[in-house]
Amino acid sequence: MRITVFLLLLANLLLFVWTQGYLGASVNPDARHLAQQLLPERVRIVSRGEPPPTAKKKTEAEKVVEKVVASAADNEGDKKPVEKPVESCQLWSKLAAGDAEQVERLLTERFTAFKGQRRNVGEITGYWVFIPPLANREEAVRKVAELQELGVTDYFIVPSSGSRPLAVSLGAYRGEEAARARLEALRAKGVRSARIGERRSEPTLSTLEIHGPEADMGALREAIVALLPKAEAAPCSAPAEVTP
Repeated sequence: MRITVFLLLLANLLLFVWTQGYLGASVNPDARHLAQQLLPERVRIVSRGEPPPTAKKKTEAEKVVEKVVASAADNEGDKKPVEKPVESCQLWSKLAAGDAEQVERLLTERFTAFKGQRRNVGEITGYWVFIPPLANREEAVRKVAELQELGVTDYFIVPSSGSRPLAVSLGAYRGEEAARARLEALRAKGVRSARIGERRSEPTLSTLEIHGPEADMGALREAIVALLPKAEAAPCSAPAEVTP
């Protein structure tokens, strides 16, 4: 019995000595880790409740980026949309050819922001009632046949060489009132495509339509009046119908 107890004590003693490394390296890796954990001189404090330096730098960089992005967004919000200058239009009519050339030269030399469109027109000599030009001779003949069926006998097909080729003339008049009376009579018979137009002489005068910034239009008007005291301007409108 004593021998058994002695052997057990000896075995425990050998096991203790072996696990402590007195008999060589231990095969148990946990024993080595335990030994390393028990070396207080190797313990080093790296932080006391603060983030590591690398994490702190990253955070500061992110803050800088956020500030830059926020500043750019504010700048975009402060920018006002670029407004295009308001344009205006003046129509200078009844200008002699030489006067129109002077105004055009004024635009080129002093008012380059303005653009002028020149048209030569004749004086109004009367009015006419007509059906607008048709696509071909066959359509013009067919339109005349329709007029005959409606009881209209006073008509004339404008030749292809005319200024309004293949239009159907329904009467020429000196005054606008007479032309309107004729138009009303035709509509009473069922003619819906007829209209009134001006008859003009050969072009002897010019009109000048000027487009440009409204803010400078007053200065341009004064310059033109100083150049041509009798010249008058009016707001632009749809051009009147010019007929032979």
